[in-house]
Amino acid sequence: MCRLLGYATDGRNLSLEEVLGHEAVVEFREISKIHNDGWGTALLAATQEEPFSKDGGAPSPETENRYYRSTVEAALDPAFEAFAKQPARGAIFHLRLASSHIPLIMENQQPFYSSGIAFIHNGDISDDEGHNIVQNPDFPIDKELFLSTGGKSDTAMYFSIVLQELSEGYSLEQAVSQAIGKLRKVYPKSSYNCMVQSRDQMVCVRASGRTETPPRISEIYKEYGVERHALDYRAIRYREIKDTQDKQVGVVVSSSGFTQRPEDGWIELQNNELISISNRTGEYSIRSL
Repeated sequence: MCRLLGYATDGRNLSLEEVLGHEAVVEFREISKIHNDGWGTALLAATQEEPFSKDGGAPSPETENRYYRSTVEAALDPAFEAFAKQPARGAIFHLRLASSHIPLIMENQQPFYSSGIAFIHNGDISDDEGHNIVQNPDFPIDKELFLSTGGKSDTAMYFSIVLQELSEGYSLEQAVSQAIGKLRKVYPKSSYNCMVQSRDQMVCVRASGRTETPPRISEIYKEYGVERHALDYRAIRYREIKDTQDKQVGVVVSSSGFTQRPEDGWIELQNNELISISNRTGEYSIRSL
C-alpha cells in the first residue's frame, strides 16, 4: 500500500521541484509520515559529458542513472530533498506502506531495478483469505528473473513477470498489460497500480480489482487527520507539464494523497487504463488494458 509519483519530459532535465512546485513536493513528502516504511527513487538524466567518449574506463553513458532506496521514511531522510532538486528527464518516486506479511528490509524497498528497467507498485497481491502471492509456490514465474529483481516481495514477483514478457519481445506497454492479465487469473481483486520506467519511456497503469478504500487505510489516514485523502486512495491522476510559453513538454503522474485539483490541470486516469509517456519527446498516449 504505497504512493507513486513520476514524470517524463521532452528530453530536458527538470527537477521534481520544477515539475510540481515546492508546496506540492512538501505535501507529497508529508504523506510519508503515513507511508513510513521507507522510500526510493530512480532518475534518468541527459548526461553532462560527451556521450560514448573513452576516458580510460567504460565509455561515458548516453544517459545518467541515479537510484536510491531507504528504509527511512522520506519525511525524515535528508536525501529526499536532495533528489527532489536533481534535474532529470524522467523520474519515479515511491513512498512505501508495506504489504501484509512482507518484511521491512532493504531487499523489498522500491523501486526495483533490473535490465535498465525501474518498477514501483501500489498493491497487496493476495487472495480473499489474505495469503500473499509470495506464499504460493505453484504460481509460475521465471526464478532467474525473480532473483534478478533482488526482492522477495509480491511486487518483485509482479516485476519479474513484466521482465519475462519484455524478454519475449513485447513492448513495455504490452509487457505490463500481459503481466496484469496473468496475475488477475489467480488474484482478480488485487491492485496492480504501477509505474515502470525505461531509458525511453514511463508507463503508468491504474488497474485495481477493488475500487473502494481498504478499511485499514481509512483508519490510518483518520488517525493522522487527513481522511479526505483516503477517499480516493486508489486514484491515479496526470497533468501536462508546460514551459513558460505554455507549451506541453511532458507529463507528471501520481497516485492520490496530496492536492490535485482539476482547475490545476489534473485529470483522473480511469481504472484499467494505461498512460505511456516518452522521456525523449514528452509525447503521451492513453489506452485501455
